[in-house]
Amino acid sequence: MMTQTSSAGVRASGRPVIGIPLDAEDGGGYSKMPWYALRKNYVESVVAAGGLPLLLPHEPALVEDYLDRIDGLLVPGGAFDIDPAMFGARTRHDTVVLKEGRTAFEVAITRGALARDLPVLGICGGQQLLHVVLGGTLIQHIPDEVDNALAHEQPNPRTEAGHIVRVAPGSLLHRVTGALEFPVNSAHHQAAKASGPDVVISAIATDGVIEAIEHPAYRFCLGVQWHPEYHISDADTKVFTAFLQAAKESRPS
Repeated sequence: MMTQTSSAGVRASGRPVIGIPLDAEDGGGYSKMPWYALRKNYVESVVAAGGLPLLLPHEPALVEDYLDRIDGLLVPGGAFDIDPAMFGARTRHDTVVLKEGRTAFEVAITRGALARDLPVLGICGGQQLLHVVLGGTLIQHIPDEVDNALAHEQPNPRTEAGHIVRVAPGSLLHRVTGALEFPVNSAHHQAAKASGPDVVISAIATDGVIEAIEHPAYRFCLGVQWHPEYHISDADTKVFTAFLQAAKESRPS
């Protein structure tokens, strides 16, 4: 017996469909030719929380088609930075590395997801991109702007904690995790700086660096500076669970 599919097709499984933009390189490492890639633990975390991952190549002309087929958007991290010109900076720090094609695609699909009020979860670089999309600016290099900064590019493995974060009482992150403090891993040299209109800073590190942002005007709009896909604590698992629940609730009836 043939299974009937909806107009969105991929939604027929009953699992919320989570779009995840891929990383991209022009060549080297995996292949001498241009390639796409994504760490497995992003996908595994979505599946474990009840979702169906849909990996998204950087095709700007297909943004609306992608959005028609997903119930939530996860913007992952990567070893690159957002062009400072995007948030009004007149100079670029020497450490800044760009992937302009990936960034342009992620900006377009994030704006589209927010316009449709689809749940959005930004992780590490994805948090920074979400912060800029919401009208914020970034610290271009933490050691140059934050006195007595923690080791936000932690020397120990990403599977271990690097520092703790302190959560704003009553925030979405607090409601999701049930915690006011928990350990996280840390793999970034940039961070959120000035916030856009109505953006809530929902977690900070002990050195004052912003670790999570959210926007209460949307169904679920959360950016975390750490990598919850490594599940350092129960709080990480709860972030994915809440994101998938919001995506499930956003599905068309």
